[in-house]
Amino acid sequence: MAQASPAPLSVELPVWKNAAAWVCAVLIGIFFIGAGLWKLTDHLGAATRMNQMLVPGALSVPTALFFGVVETFGGVLLFVPRFRRWGAALCTGMLIAFMVYMAWNYAALKGMDCTCFPWLERAVGPAFFWSDAGMMAMALLAGLWAPRAEGRKAAGLIFASILALAGVAYGITESRQSGTKAPDSITVEGQPYSLQQGRILLYFYDPECSHCDAAARRMSKHAWKSVTVIGLPTRVPQFAQYFMDSTNLKGKNSPDHESLKKLFPFGDPPYGVVLENGRMKAGLARFDEAEPEASLRKLGWIE
Repeated sequence: MAQASPAPLSVELPVWKNAAAWVCAVLIGIFFIGAGLWKLTDHLGAATRMNQMLVPGALSVPTALFFGVVETFGGVLLFVPRFRRWGAALCTGMLIAFMVYMAWNYAALKGMDCTCFPWLERAVGPAFFWSDAGMMAMALLAGLWAPRAEGRKAAGLIFASILALAGVAYGITESRQSGTKAPDSITVEGQPYSLQQGRILLYFYDPECSHCDAAARRMSKHAWKSVTVIGLPTRVPQFAQYFMDSTNLKGKNSPDHESLKKLFPFGDPPYGVVLENGRMKAGLARFDEAEPEASLRKLGWIE
Protein backbone atom coordinates (compact mmCIF):
# COMPACT_ATOMS: atom_id res chain seq x y z
CA MET A 1 0.00 0.00 0.00
CA ALA A 2 1.39 3.39 -0.96
CA GLN A 3 2.12 5.65 2.01
CA ALA A 4 0.59 9.13 1.80
CA SER A 5 3.16 11.90 1.62
CA PRO A 6 3.20 14.34 4.55
CA ALA A 7 1.49 17.70 4.13
CA PRO A 8 3.88 20.53 3.36
CA LEU A 9 4.83 22.69 6.31
CA SER A 10 4.36 25.90 4.33
CA VAL A 11 2.98 27.00 1.01
CA GLU A 12 5.07 29.07 -1.34
CA LEU A 13 3.32 32.34 -2.13
CA PRO A 14 2.97 33.50 -5.72
CA VAL A 15 5.57 36.08 -6.64
CA TRP A 16 3.01 38.85 -7.01
CA LYS A 17 1.57 38.22 -3.52
CA ASN A 18 5.03 38.21 -1.95
CA ALA A 19 5.92 41.45 -3.77
CA ALA A 20 2.62 43.08 -2.76
CA ALA A 21 3.15 42.04 0.87
CA TRP A 22 6.61 43.60 0.87
CA VAL A 23 5.36 46.85 -0.70
CA CYS A 24 2.53 47.16 1.82
CA ALA A 25 4.80 46.29 4.76
CA VAL A 26 7.51 48.75 3.74
CA LEU A 27 5.10 51.65 3.09
CA ILE A 28 3.14 51.20 6.31
CA GLY A 29 6.33 50.46 8.24
CA ILE A 30 7.95 53.70 7.08
CA PHE A 31 4.84 55.65 8.02
CA PHE A 32 4.63 54.20 11.54
CA ILE A 33 8.37 54.38 12.22
CA GLY A 34 8.45 58.00 11.07
CA ALA A 35 5.43 58.93 13.18
CA GLY A 36 6.81 57.09 16.20
CA LEU A 37 10.33 58.50 16.00
CA TRP A 38 8.95 62.02 15.65
CA LYS A 39 7.00 61.57 18.91
CA LEU A 40 10.05 60.13 20.69
CA THR A 41 12.53 62.79 19.52
CA ASP A 42 10.10 65.70 19.98
CA HIS A 43 7.76 64.56 22.71
CA LEU A 44 7.00 68.16 23.68
CA GLY A 45 5.78 69.02 20.20
CA ALA A 46 3.85 65.75 20.00
CA ALA A 47 2.32 66.43 23.43
CA THR A 48 1.15 69.82 22.18
CA ARG A 49 -0.60 68.08 19.28
CA MET A 50 -2.11 65.55 21.69
CA ASN A 51 -3.43 68.35 23.88
CA GLN A 52 -4.95 70.06 20.86
CA MET A 53 -6.67 66.76 20.00
CA LEU A 54 -8.44 66.87 23.39
CA VAL A 55 -6.04 64.63 25.31
CA PRO A 56 -5.92 66.02 28.89
CA GLY A 57 -2.82 68.14 29.43
CA ALA A 58 -1.53 65.98 32.30
CA LEU A 59 -1.64 62.93 30.03
CA SER A 60 -0.32 64.53 26.84
CA VAL A 61 3.38 63.72 27.36
CA PRO A 62 2.81 60.10 28.56
CA THR A 63 0.40 59.58 25.64
CA ALA A 64 2.92 60.94 23.13
CA LEU A 65 5.67 58.69 24.50
CA PHE A 66 3.40 55.64 24.61
CA PHE A 67 2.32 56.00 20.99
CA GLY A 68 5.86 56.87 19.97
CA VAL A 69 7.13 53.56 21.35
CA VAL A 70 4.23 51.45 20.05
CA GLU A 71 4.21 53.02 16.58
CA THR A 72 7.96 52.58 16.18
CA PHE A 73 7.75 48.99 17.42
CA GLY A 74 4.89 48.13 15.07
CA GLY A 75 6.67 49.69 12.11
CA VAL A 76 9.91 47.81 12.78
CA LEU A 77 8.06 44.49 13.08
CA LEU A 78 6.56 45.00 9.63
CA PHE A 79 10.04 45.00 8.07
CA VAL A 80 10.90 41.52 9.42
CA PRO A 81 8.91 38.74 7.70
CA ARG A 82 8.77 36.45 10.75
CA PHE A 83 7.45 39.37 12.88
CA ARG A 84 5.23 40.88 10.19
CA ARG A 85 1.95 39.41 11.37
CA TRP A 86 2.49 40.87 14.83
CA GLY A 87 3.40 44.24 13.36
CA ALA A 88 0.36 44.18 11.07
CA ALA A 89 -1.94 43.35 13.98
CA LEU A 90 -0.43 46.11 16.13
CA CYS A 91 -0.63 48.76 13.41
CA THR A 92 -4.16 47.73 12.45
CA GLY A 93 -5.26 47.98 16.06
CA MET A 94 -3.80 51.47 16.38
CA LEU A 95 -5.47 52.63 13.16
CA ILE A 96 -8.82 51.34 14.39
CA ALA A 97 -8.31 53.09 17.73
CA PHE A 98 -7.41 56.37 15.99
CA MET A 99 -10.48 56.22 13.75
CA VAL A 100 -12.82 55.40 16.64
CA TYR A 101 -11.37 58.26 18.72
CA MET A 102 -11.70 60.74 15.86
CA ALA A 103 -15.23 59.60 15.05
CA TRP A 104 -16.25 59.92 18.71
CA ASN A 105 -14.87 63.49 18.88
CA TYR A 106 -15.59 64.40 15.27
CA ALA A 107 -17.78 67.41 16.02
CA ALA A 108 -15.09 69.02 18.19
CA LEU A 109 -12.09 68.04 16.03
CA LYS A 110 -13.45 68.54 12.51
CA GLY A 111 -11.00 70.56 10.43
CA MET A 112 -8.20 70.39 13.02
CA ASP A 113 -4.65 69.42 12.13
CA CYS A 114 -3.98 65.76 12.93
CA THR A 115 -0.64 65.21 11.21
CA CYS A 116 1.61 62.37 12.34
CA PHE A 117 4.59 64.02 10.62
CA PRO A 118 5.46 67.70 11.08
CA TRP A 119 5.87 68.00 7.30
CA LEU A 120 2.75 66.02 6.24
CA GLU A 121 -0.45 67.99 6.67
CA ARG A 122 -3.67 66.15 7.46
CA ALA A 123 -6.90 67.47 8.89
CA VAL A 124 -9.80 65.71 10.58
CA GLY A 125 -12.44 65.14 7.93
CA PRO A 126 -13.72 62.46 5.55
CA ALA A 127 -10.29 62.15 3.90
CA PHE A 128 -8.76 61.24 7.26
CA PHE A 129 -10.96 58.16 7.57
CA TRP A 130 -10.42 57.11 3.95
CA SER A 131 -6.64 57.41 4.28
CA ASP A 132 -6.54 55.48 7.55
CA ALA A 133 -8.83 52.81 6.11
CA GLY A 134 -6.46 52.48 3.15
CA MET A 135 -3.47 52.09 5.46
CA MET A 136 -5.38 49.53 7.50
CA ALA A 137 -6.10 47.51 4.34
CA MET A 138 -2.39 47.57 3.42
CA ALA A 139 -1.40 46.44 6.92
CA LEU A 140 -3.91 43.59 6.77
CA LEU A 141 -2.58 42.43 3.40
CA ALA A 142 1.00 42.58 4.67
CA GLY A 143 0.02 40.36 7.61
CA LEU A 144 -2.22 38.02 5.61
CA TRP A 145 0.54 37.20 3.12
CA ALA A 146 3.29 36.86 5.74
CA PRO A 147 4.72 33.63 7.17
CA ARG A 148 3.67 32.40 10.60
CA ALA A 149 4.97 34.72 13.31
CA GLU A 150 7.68 33.42 15.63
CA GLY A 151 10.56 34.66 17.77
CA ARG A 152 9.01 36.34 20.80
CA LYS A 153 12.37 36.75 22.52
CA ALA A 154 13.91 38.59 19.55
CA ALA A 155 10.83 40.79 19.24
CA GLY A 156 11.10 41.54 22.95
CA LEU A 157 14.70 42.67 22.48
CA ILE A 158 13.57 45.04 19.73
CA PHE A 159 10.91 46.46 22.04
CA ALA A 160 13.46 46.90 24.83
CA SER A 161 15.81 48.72 22.44
CA ILE A 162 13.03 51.11 21.43
CA LEU A 163 12.21 51.75 25.10
CA ALA A 164 15.88 52.56 25.71
CA LEU A 165 15.88 54.94 22.73
CA ALA A 166 12.76 56.61 24.11
CA GLY A 167 14.41 57.06 27.50
CA VAL A 168 17.54 58.60 26.02
CA ALA A 169 15.54 60.95 23.78
CA TYR A 170 13.34 62.00 26.69
CA GLY A 171 16.34 62.68 28.91
CA ILE A 172 18.08 64.78 26.26
CA THR A 173 14.99 66.87 25.59
CA GLU A 174 14.22 67.43 29.24
CA SER A 175 17.83 68.35 30.02
CA ARG A 176 17.54 71.17 27.51
CA GLN A 177 14.55 72.65 29.32
CA SER A 178 16.62 74.53 31.88
CA GLY A 179 19.95 76.25 32.27
CA THR A 180 20.46 77.30 28.64
CA LYS A 181 21.95 80.77 28.29
CA ALA A 182 19.94 83.18 26.20
CA PRO A 183 21.57 85.52 23.65
CA ASP A 184 22.83 88.80 25.04
CA SER A 185 20.17 90.69 23.11
CA ILE A 186 17.51 90.37 20.42
CA THR A 187 15.56 92.84 18.34
CA VAL A 188 12.32 93.96 19.95
CA GLU A 189 10.10 96.41 18.11
CA GLY A 190 13.03 97.56 15.98
CA GLN A 191 15.45 98.13 18.88
CA PRO A 192 18.11 95.95 20.59
CA TYR A 193 16.76 94.45 23.79
CA SER A 194 18.86 92.74 26.50
CA LEU A 195 17.81 89.28 27.67
CA GLN A 196 20.37 89.18 30.47
CA GLN A 197 18.49 91.04 33.17
CA GLY A 198 15.24 90.44 34.99
CA ARG A 199 12.36 88.11 34.29
CA ILE A 200 11.39 87.58 30.67
CA LEU A 201 8.82 85.24 29.15
CA LEU A 202 9.50 84.40 25.51
CA TYR A 203 6.15 83.43 24.00
CA PHE A 204 6.31 81.67 20.62
CA TYR A 205 2.96 81.84 18.86
CA ASP A 206 1.20 81.70 15.52
CA PRO A 207 -1.10 84.74 15.16
CA GLU A 208 -3.63 82.57 13.29
CA CYS A 209 -3.54 79.67 15.78
CA SER A 210 -6.66 79.37 17.95
CA HIS A 211 -4.71 77.56 20.69
CA CYS A 212 -2.10 80.34 20.78
CA ASP A 213 -4.90 82.90 20.96
CA ALA A 214 -6.65 81.11 23.84
CA ALA A 215 -3.37 80.71 25.74
CA ALA A 216 -2.54 84.40 25.33
CA ARG A 217 -5.97 85.44 26.57
CA ARG A 218 -5.58 83.30 29.69
CA MET A 219 -2.09 84.68 30.35
CA SER A 220 -3.34 88.25 29.92
CA LYS A 221 -5.40 87.78 33.08
CA HIS A 222 -2.40 86.82 35.24
CA ALA A 223 -1.05 89.23 37.83
CA TRP A 224 2.60 89.18 36.69
CA LYS A 225 5.43 89.96 39.12
CA SER A 226 7.89 92.19 37.25
CA VAL A 227 7.80 90.04 34.12
CA THR A 228 8.30 91.24 30.55
CA VAL A 229 6.47 89.24 27.89
CA ILE A 230 8.15 89.11 24.49
CA GLY A 231 6.09 87.61 21.69
CA LEU A 232 7.78 85.72 18.86
CA PRO A 233 5.38 85.15 15.94
CA THR A 234 6.43 82.03 14.06
CA ARG A 235 4.56 83.11 10.89
CA VAL A 236 2.54 86.00 9.42
CA PRO A 237 4.40 88.58 11.54
CA GLN A 238 2.27 91.34 10.02
CA PHE A 239 -0.52 90.22 12.36
CA ALA A 240 1.68 90.19 15.48
CA GLN A 241 0.59 93.53 16.89
CA TYR A 242 -3.06 92.79 16.22
CA PHE A 243 -2.60 89.50 18.10
CA MET A 244 -1.21 91.30 21.16
CA ASP A 245 -3.94 93.95 21.05
CA SER A 246 -6.83 91.52 20.56
CA THR A 247 -5.67 89.12 23.30
CA ASN A 248 -4.70 91.97 25.64
CA LEU A 249 -1.47 90.17 26.49
CA LYS A 250 0.47 93.44 26.69
CA GLY A 251 3.67 92.01 25.28
CA LYS A 252 6.34 93.29 22.93
CA ASN A 253 7.05 91.54 19.63
CA SER A 254 10.36 90.35 18.22
CA PRO A 255 11.12 88.98 14.72
CA ASP A 256 13.94 86.72 16.00
CA HIS A 257 11.93 83.52 16.44
CA GLU A 258 14.12 81.43 14.09
CA SER A 259 17.39 81.97 15.94
CA LEU A 260 15.72 81.55 19.34
CA LYS A 261 13.93 78.35 18.29
CA LYS A 262 17.31 76.81 17.42
CA LEU A 263 18.47 77.58 20.93
CA PHE A 264 15.19 76.59 22.60
CA PRO A 265 13.80 73.85 20.32
CA PHE A 266 10.13 72.90 20.38
CA GLY A 267 7.44 71.52 18.08
CA ASP A 268 4.37 73.58 17.29
CA PRO A 269 3.41 76.77 19.07
CA PRO A 270 2.30 77.83 21.57
CA TYR A 271 5.52 77.48 23.54
CA GLY A 272 7.06 79.57 26.26
CA VAL A 273 10.59 80.02 27.61
CA VAL A 274 11.02 81.31 31.16
CA LEU A 275 14.19 83.41 31.42
CA GLU A 276 15.64 84.86 34.58
CA ASN A 277 18.79 86.97 34.34
CA GLY A 278 19.63 85.47 30.95
CA ARG A 279 19.19 81.80 31.88
CA MET A 280 16.37 79.46 30.98
CA LYS A 281 14.53 78.29 34.08
CA ALA A 282 11.79 76.28 32.37
CA GLY A 283 10.11 75.51 29.08
CA LEU A 284 6.34 75.85 28.87
CA ALA A 285 4.88 73.36 26.40
CA ARG A 286 1.48 72.79 28.01
CA PHE A 287 -1.17 75.48 27.62
CA ASP A 288 -4.60 74.62 29.00
CA GLU A 289 -6.83 75.56 31.91
CA ALA A 290 -4.22 74.40 34.46
CA GLU A 291 -0.93 75.22 32.74
CA PRO A 292 1.24 77.20 32.50
CA GLU A 293 -0.50 79.00 35.36
CA ALA A 294 0.50 76.38 37.94
CA SER A 295 4.14 76.39 36.82
CA LEU A 296 4.34 80.18 36.71
CA ARG A 297 2.84 80.43 40.19
CA LYS A 298 5.27 77.82 41.51
CA LEU A 299 8.15 79.85 40.06
CA GLY A 300 6.79 82.95 41.77
CA TRP A 301 6.18 84.78 38.50
CA ILE A 302 2.47 85.41 39.05
CA GLU A 303 0.39 86.06 42.12
